[in-house]
Amino acid sequence: MPLFETAPLALAATAALAYLLGSVPFGIVMARLFGLGDLRKIGSGNIGATNVLRTGNKPAAFLTLVLDAGKGGIAVLVARALLGEDAAQVAGFAAFLGHCYPVFLRFRGGKGVATFLGTLLALAWPVGLAACATWAAVAALTRISSLSALVAAVVAPLLALFLGRPDAVLLLVLLAVLILVRHAANIWRLLDGTEPRIGKKP
Repeated sequence: MPLFETAPLALAATAALAYLLGSVPFGIVMARLFGLGDLRKIGSGNIGATNVLRTGNKPAAFLTLVLDAGKGGIAVLVARALLGEDAAQVAGFAAFLGHCYPVFLRFRGGKGVATFLGTLLALAWPVGLAACATWAAVAALTRISSLSALVAAVVAPLLALFLGRPDAVLLLVLLAVLILVRHAANIWRLLDGTEPRIGKKP
């Protein structure tokens, strides 16, 4: 974990602002802008890019992916520029938490994969690129988004160690645990062979 040097009040304010940024449900926003209806009543009901893709609207899905990733990345970069590395990690965690448990949707949010990858790219871009490559490789082999996300999340702390960012390991372990929790239903479907593939309706 990083050395905490920023004042506790500043860290608390950083966490609060990053959480609010993370809580913005861009999947729902894009679905409404593109006239796709209420995303929570489509496909899996998830608010992320994978479920937007199930509508068949690739531009909306792409924008959701970029914006959800951007929430984490922007939170990290701004906190780092203004306060330091400790604040950057706090901001990344808070933005991720906001996406998964958004106050604007009564704490019923997404599964955090795009926000996780965006946070990781901003926090330590070599680790982020390696995690994205892991996701892409598993997705290409299996065409299963959830499995790709789970593998990328689990290996991310190991990638951080291997690529010289031991200070980020604790954060990545916490994020990986939350991703596993958010994917509990997916894990059961993977085990019984009923998990839908990318671009298909569940």
